[in-house]
Amino acid sequence: MTAEPMPAKRYWEIDLARGVAVVTMILFHSAFDLNFFGVLPLDVSGGFLRMLAYLTASIFIFLVGVSFTISYARAERQLAGRDLVLKYVRRGLSIFVLGLVITAVTWLFLPSVYVVFGILHFIGVAIILAPLFARFSTTNLILASIACVIAGYAANAVPGPWPLLWLGIHPESFASLDYVPLLPWFGLVLVGMACGSLFYPDGRRGYTLPATGPAFARPLEFLGRHSLVIYFLHQPVILLLIAMLAPGAVQGFW
Repeated sequence: MTAEPMPAKRYWEIDLARGVAVVTMILFHSAFDLNFFGVLPLDVSGGFLRMLAYLTASIFIFLVGVSFTISYARAERQLAGRDLVLKYVRRGLSIFVLGLVITAVTWLFLPSVYVVFGILHFIGVAIILAPLFARFSTTNLILASIACVIAGYAANAVPGPWPLLWLGIHPESFASLDYVPLLPWFGLVLVGMACGSLFYPDGRRGYTLPATGPAFARPLEFLGRHSLVIYFLHQPVILLLIAMLAPGAVQGFW
């Protein structure tokens, strides 16, 4: 594999993959809302739609690890020590705060299943923790990811108090619209970091691709570049469309 001489600001293939996850996210949440409001009887807790939800979360979380590896390699050229650590603490906290916004909104409208530790909370914490693993070899990252998965399954089998929700230990009666605990999901971040170090060494693409993606991929690249904004806007848009198509369905929600 030949590496590019200088790193690009963004890699279109990563934006493309994230854009695919945005599309599957919108598809799943549309199906979930249609079922939740009784418009269409769809099975969102099993089968194809449940697999679609897991696929969506997996792509986003895997790309957190890949993107962190690229970002960290580039940041090391300008920052060191405390400043380097603080860069990712601030970034992680900013995303975690956005997760708290989701918590507040869902607690207000859907208190029985509000989001306590969803994907934004998880990504925020994962970004804060990722620098601790930045010096790990690829082999050690994979071993650590396996340990996370095993620990996650063990944690899920043991009921526990609410303060341990973020780890994957929760009361038996716990229910949430979106739950992404650190264990086992941080293992997938570590897999992404391992792939990032293999395929984007030193923050550079370690394989040959055209400088720009094919024309058909550009809409998905656009979605991938603006995934956080779309995450916040897509649910109100879906609800608005449902309200227009089935006015009585969401009346009680408002």
